[in-house]
Amino acid sequence: MEPRSPQMRLPGVAIGHWTDPSALTGCTVVLLPEGSVASREVRGGAPATRDLDALSPDKAVASVDAVVLTGGSAFGLAAAEGVMRFCEEAGRGVPTPG
Repeated sequence: MEPRSPQMRLPGVAIGHWTDPSALTGCTVVLLPEGSVASREVRGGAPATRDLDALSPDKAVASVDAVVLTGGSAFGLAAAEGVMRFCEEAGRGVPTPG
């Protein structure tokens, strides 16, 4: 019998993953239902984050559309560009004057 990973279903949540076996890195994206709220905690010796400050209670952003988990470096941070483009094309995200 082959081992199976546990499966869990959350209504309205979509999860996707991509792995680059030669670079030993990957990217996981969690798309959340509209109106989802989030919080954050950052730990570690050299964490890199993008747009996490928008989750602070004193900011204007009231909900989160997606969470992106990636490998390190600037390439990992750049993975958010594709997710932002996807959300924008789907009419989601925080509108900006630009």
